[in-house]
Amino acid sequence: MSNHAERGMSAPPEVVFSTATDPDRSSAWLPEELRRSGTHQVEVLDAEDLRARWSSESAGWSADIDVEPADAGGARVRLDLTGTDHGMADEILANLAREVSDNLNAG
Repeated sequence: MSNHAERGMSAPPEVVFSTATDPDRSSAWLPEELRRSGTHQVEVLDAEDLRARWSSESAGWSADIDVEPADAGGARVRLDLTGTDHGMADEILANLAREVSDNLNAG
């Protein structure tokens, strides 16, 4: 099963992508169900086009993230989640948006 989500974020695409690909921040935005399902890793598929994949080979799930520039300096994020029975793509992007916002407002 796969599920998809798309969301705008009020941060530059590079900030969104660096937050999404930072392994130390994954616990803040990956749902607990995915975090506890086994070891997961991130792979930058295309640094220039801001494409990455989070996956857990042992649990059989992956999340492809594409980040694009949007109006007013923001970003548009697309997520394709496969290998899980739960429709949690929207939850993942909401969590990521919160982590990006927290990161921007921390300084």
